[in-house]
Amino acid sequence: MKKWQRRIRPWLINHLSLPPDVMLELPRITIIGDIHIYVENHRGLLTFTNTELQLKSANGAIQIIGSSFVMKTMLPKEILLEGKILEVKFIMDA
Repeated sequence: MKKWQRRIRPWLINHLSLPPDVMLELPRITIIGDIHIYVENHRGLLTFTNTELQLKSANGAIQIIGSSFVMKTMLPKEILLEGKILEVKFIMDA
């Protein structure tokens, strides 16, 4: 990220009352029990099987492990996944 962006984004968040997840390009993940997961603000699909979903994010990847996965909704920046969710991991870029 450019040097000026690192300085101005925190200022914008504090002074304009903007949500940090939007300004910092962070994913927003909503989990309902262990059967639904809704991911907003991702950057694309890396892997999808019936036991694993990996999505690109601003800082690396989001990995969701489980079973019987069915993708209910897939939009450019949003995914709704249904199945048995066992684990959610953030894999940071080195």
